[in-house]
Amino acid sequence: MTPASSDSSDSSESSGGSRGSAEAVGAPGTTSTGGFGGFVARAHARGALVVQPRMGFSDPRLMREGLERTRAAEAVTVGTLTLDSYTRVNDLAAAARAVAEGVRLNGYPICTHSPAVTRTVLDGVHADSFPVQVRHGSAQPEHIVAALLSVGLDATEGGPVSYCLPYSRTPLSEAVASWRTACRMLARAQGGGRVPHLESFGGCMLGQLCPPSMLVALSVLEGVFFARHGLRSVSLSYAQQTSAEQDREAVAALRALADELLPGIDRHLVVYAYMGVYPGSRAGALRLLEAAARLSVESGAARLIVKTAAEAHRIPTIADNVEALETAARAARGTVRRPEPPGTEPRSEVYEEARLLVHTVLALHEDVGEALLLAFRRGLLDIPFCLHPDNAGRARSFIDTDGRLRWSDTGRLPLTGSAVAAARKLTSADLLTALTQVQRTYDPGGPR
Repeated sequence: MTPASSDSSDSSESSGGSRGSAEAVGAPGTTSTGGFGGFVARAHARGALVVQPRMGFSDPRLMREGLERTRAAEAVTVGTLTLDSYTRVNDLAAAARAVAEGVRLNGYPICTHSPAVTRTVLDGVHADSFPVQVRHGSAQPEHIVAALLSVGLDATEGGPVSYCLPYSRTPLSEAVASWRTACRMLARAQGGGRVPHLESFGGCMLGQLCPPSMLVALSVLEGVFFARHGLRSVSLSYAQQTSAEQDREAVAALRALADELLPGIDRHLVVYAYMGVYPGSRAGALRLLEAAARLSVESGAARLIVKTAAEAHRIPTIADNVEALETAARAARGTVRRPEPPGTEPRSEVYEEARLLVHTVLALHEDVGEALLLAFRRGLLDIPFCLHPDNAGRARSFIDTDGRLRWSDTGRLPLTGSAVAAARKLTSADLLTALTQVQRTYDPGGPR
C-alpha cells in the first residue's frame, strides 16, 4: 500500500530579516560549535526563537520550493527534509517504484533520488545561515545517515528508544545496535568545520499522555547515548502537554539534568507543539501554537517544532506552514523568558522523578545502550499505552483535575509511592476524554 501523499505545497521554514549574525555562543557550560547546533546557539544568544516545520515532498522541485519559502518566512528558521515511510523502514525498492511511476510519497526519498538530485534541491538554499535537518522516524537509520552525509547534510534526529517503541516492531536490541552504528557514522564525519548534530526524539514518546518525568528522562538518556558514541552537538526534546506550568517545570528539569550529565557538549532544548489530537478550529489551532511558542521562550528553549492550523483536517500546504512559522515567531517576540528560580529552591516533582529514572538506568550498565535494554526488560522504564513487545505495559497515566499528567500506576518504575496519584481505574471513555482534552480546551466554547 502506498503511503499517503503529501499535499502539493506543504511546509516551509525561514529566517527572514531576523536572521542576523552573532558570535557562536553555546548554552551555559557548553562549547561553541558551527553547523546546525551553532546556528541555533547564535540565534538563542541574541534572544530569537528558532522555529521549524515538519516538511517533506517526493518531488525534488516541490521540496526545494518548500525550503526556499521556509527560508523566506518572517521568522528565524531552519530547514527540514522529512523522509517518506518507505525510506523510513528501508523498503527502498518500493520507494524506487513509486518515484519511477510518479506516485507522490509522504516525504522525500533521500535514498532513492540520486545524490546529484538532492544536491540540486539544496544548492543555494542550505547554508550556514540556513541549516537543514533530516527527519525520518527510522528505528534502523544507517542507510539514511549514509545518504544525508553523502549530500553534505549532517543534522538529523531520533534515537534508539524514541524511534523504536512508538514507531516500529523492531526489537529494541536491534534498534540500539543500529543507533550505535548511526551515531558513530555521524561522529566520524566531524572535522574540517563540520559538526554533526543529533536531536533526541525522547521527549515526544507517543506524543501525549506520557508523564513529563518519563519524557525528560528518555530525552536525557538518549542525549547521553549520543555523547558516549562520539557526538559533540545534541538537542534534547520535550513535547507540549496538558499543563503549561508542568511543561515549564519539565523543560527546567531537562536543562538541569543536561547540565549535570552532558558537560562540554554543545546542546540546546527543543519544544514540540502539542502532538496529540489537535483543535479542529483554525482559531483554536493557532492559539495552541502560540501557547507552545510562549512555553518555549518562557522556559528558555531555543527551538520550536510547529504545527499548523490544518493539522486536524489534511496534510498542510507550504502556505499553512509558513503561516505557522510566522505565527509562532510573532508570539515568541511578544514573550520574555521567566527568571531562573534561586539555586536553593527545591526542585520540582518532575525533576526529582526524572533524575531518579535517569540515574537508576545509568547505574545498570556502563554501556548506555545495554542499560536501556536492561531497564525496559525489568520495567524500570515503561511507556504508558505503548504496545511494543519490549515495553512492559504496566505503567499508566491520567490527566488530573489541575490539568497535570500524573501516574495512576507506576508498574515497576523506580518511583516512590507518592508518585502515584489517587485515581480510579481508567476506562476507555476516560482515555478518549483525556486524548481530546487539549482539543476541547482550545476549540470554541472551551476554557480560555
